[in-house]
Amino acid sequence: KPLDPEVSAELVEALGQQRGARLSERLAQASEALDRERFQESRRIATAIAKEAPGVSAAHEIVGLSCYRLGMYKQAVAALQAAQDLHDNPALLPVIADCQRAQGRWAAVDQVWQELKAASPSQDVMAEGRIVAAGARADQGDLRGALELMEPATKRPKVVREFHVRQWYVLGVLYDRVGDPIAARRCALPTTPSAPIATSSPSTTGACARPRRRPPTT
Repeated sequence: KPLDPEVSAELVEALGQQRGARLSERLAQASEALDRERFQESRRIATAIAKEAPGVSAAHEIVGLSCYRLGMYKQAVAALQAAQDLHDNPALLPVIADCQRAQGRWAAVDQVWQELKAASPSQDVMAEGRIVAAGARADQGDLRGALELMEPATKRPKVVREFHVRQWYVLGVLYDRVGDPIAARRCALPTTPSAPIATSSPSTTGACARPRRRPPTT
């Protein structure tokens, strides 16, 4: 897929026409590798570009998403935060929060969750952030607190979208864990914890969707 023209323009401005055009092609290759789940390749290519053009947020974003999928959570946070500092993108906040959760950094998870709520993002991004924040509470044994945080997801929409189903799955798991099988069955829908994240909020590269996360409450 071609790179977002704005990203290409950033590379040309930073490195000149010839080198910028070449790295635009390479960053597009990194984005495609990320889409195809070749995470080592996407990380390697994007890392080199981020070093040469540190002011281009899309390069840091691909590095961060690649590290995330590789389980390199500390490196993922650093890269994604660098991308955020250059170009504010609320869609990255749930991923950053999940990286912090994976490291057991509960205060950092809550801080990112507060930032996400203040940003008033799209419904799917808010849902992903809620899932991560609730998962962090469940990880700490606060199942009731996790259910309280997921409470907005109990409302049934007129049009069911994928992020609704993901939230209902989490609710079902939480209800089951607190010993309420009836409520858990009410949330039961044909889905699995590996269902992909909704992709209605695209990456700044215009070519890579946000990655699937770890199971949120197990």
